[in-house]
Amino acid sequence: MTALEPLVERTSDFIRDSVIPVERDVIVHGRVVDDALRLDLQKKAKDAGVFGPLSDVRYGGLGLDTRAQARVLEAAGASLLGPLSVNGSAPDDGNIHLLAHAGTPEQKERYLAPLASGEIRSSIAMTEPAPGAGSDASLLRTRAERTGSGWVINGAKHFTTGADGAGFTICVAATADGPTMFLVDQDNPGLTVGRRMPTLDHSVPGGHCEVEFVDCEVTGDAVLGEVGLGMEYAQVRLAPSRLVFCMNWLGLAVRAHEMAARHINSRTAFGVPIAEHGMAQGLVADSEIDIAASRGLIRTAAEAIDTAGPSSSAARHHASIAKTFVSEAVWRILDRAVQLHGGLGVCEDHLVARFLVEARAFRIYEGPSEVLRWSIARRVLRAVR
Repeated sequence: MTALEPLVERTSDFIRDSVIPVERDVIVHGRVVDDALRLDLQKKAKDAGVFGPLSDVRYGGLGLDTRAQARVLEAAGASLLGPLSVNGSAPDDGNIHLLAHAGTPEQKERYLAPLASGEIRSSIAMTEPAPGAGSDASLLRTRAERTGSGWVINGAKHFTTGADGAGFTICVAATADGPTMFLVDQDNPGLTVGRRMPTLDHSVPGGHCEVEFVDCEVTGDAVLGEVGLGMEYAQVRLAPSRLVFCMNWLGLAVRAHEMAARHINSRTAFGVPIAEHGMAQGLVADSEIDIAASRGLIRTAAEAIDTAGPSSSAARHHASIAKTFVSEAVWRILDRAVQLHGGLGVCEDHLVARFLVEARAFRIYEGPSEVLRWSIARRVLRAVR
């Protein structure tokens, strides 16, 4: 047994004993996923010694590399609330990584330390309503202009995950020198959090919000990293964040797969357990193949991040491959789990039905499959010119 195995086992035990009972309360009885619930679960995770797989030990985290994170976050992902419980969910996962990489010592103390400890949440404002930036970052319309004391930001964002109740927002805005990232305190009078957009997924505290920056004044030390390098820093964030999505959602798919296998072993149809019918066995086998392939692609991307760096060409390429395949494989696995549960699988108060609905956004968030395929092909074709 490696040193990692006890941590993976503790994480699995924590999810089973402390998180899944709460998850059922959320799905079946409509309990709201809010900060009170988050803080309660994160306290339990700290007590269990499984909190902070993405954070450095100096901030109370576990200090894991990406390959170890893959094992732990798959275990945590067995519940919709698992990643949140261990502080390994979006958007905080990517913001923790970004601040650790690009933040000044003062920014790390002010923003990273409380974020990594779970004291606060964060959001990142990148996506804009049309005709602004979405998958095409070159369409960025939010602007920041220099002033005598710092910057003033104006623009509109939407799908700003976690904005309602966050401690701060990382805003990406165009400047005369190029796209730049700014740290904006949530109580800044120039930042307004609008409505929560009514998305299919409901397990994120703070929702996915519309946000406006109107004459939002920030000081010069609010710049994260260097002026004009916002898109370069976005690449630092993107590969690890995409991979965390893969780790978390794969864990949920594995659980749904196991639930389906148990169900068809216990449910009889046409005189024998459903599990003895060849068509059901085919669905089980296909899901098992998808799980094995997903784990392999996640490992490859994690290796690239750990050895070549998160913004390296290899890391970005393999993270794009993993995100594309795993997001679609997770959907297939969950869809098969619904099918194998029969009528129960489409009941709104049944776990696998909720899993399927929640997972649909995975193929869009952090890069839709179509854009990632284009990016993958472009890298391959450029390499042989």
